[in-house]
Amino acid sequence: MKNQNELVIVRTFNAAKEKVWHAWSDEEHFKQWWGPKEFTCPDCTIDFKVGGKWLASMMDEKGNKIWATGVYKEIIPYEKIVFTDCFADEKSNVISSEVYGMKGVPMEMLVTVLIKEIKGKTEMTIIHKGLPEGELSKGANIGWNTSIDKMEESFK
Repeated sequence: MKNQNELVIVRTFNAAKEKVWHAWSDEEHFKQWWGPKEFTCPDCTIDFKVGGKWLASMMDEKGNKIWATGVYKEIIPYEKIVFTDCFADEKSNVISSEVYGMKGVPMEMLVTVLIKEIKGKTEMTIIHKGLPEGELSKGANIGWNTSIDKMEESFK
């Protein structure tokens, strides 16, 4: 199932699929969970439509921000979201990952989020394509999983 340069994470929540969908589509909810556990998300704008853009920051405890942006490519309500994922500046301009001290990350990656209800729970699959192998991929795996932990907490 896993292709080269592809990270796949599957998680099941004791929450309705509408809540999981809302976590991705609502700016205030998104701010509650975006970014690894040691980061907060003080800034987020979401134009949740095909062709719309998103922009969010992850801020560490010292106040340093890492910005990300992208464009929504496909949205099937309560089932599927496909968007690009790029490092950015605070004005949503795509920039090299090297600005943030990470070499070798493509200028644009693709994230697919699949949501489905299974026996009263919701299964969410994240497929992040384009990550380089090695330490950056391992870091992304940890980052996604700790972000998803925060997402799960936001449902309580």
